[in-house]
Amino acid sequence: MTAGEETVGEEISGRDPDAGDRLSQEQRSLEQRRLARETKDERHMWVFLAYFLFGIHIVAFVMIYAVRHAK
Repeated sequence: MTAGEETVGEEISGRDPDAGDRLSQEQRSLEQRRLARETKDERHMWVFLAYFLFGIHIVAFVMIYAVRHAK
């Protein structure tokens, strides 16, 4: 790639070549926050799934007890 092609690419992207470090730092910060939020959301999903499965088992045991002790 020649120097002229690099200049054209920077003009097309609409970014100031000196602002690259600042944008990458902002993007890194946003990416870290997004990953932290995603990890938290995934942890919550597993907790909700555990409660749901636990509840299903309780209901199943109560139904089995009811059927076995019906007169």
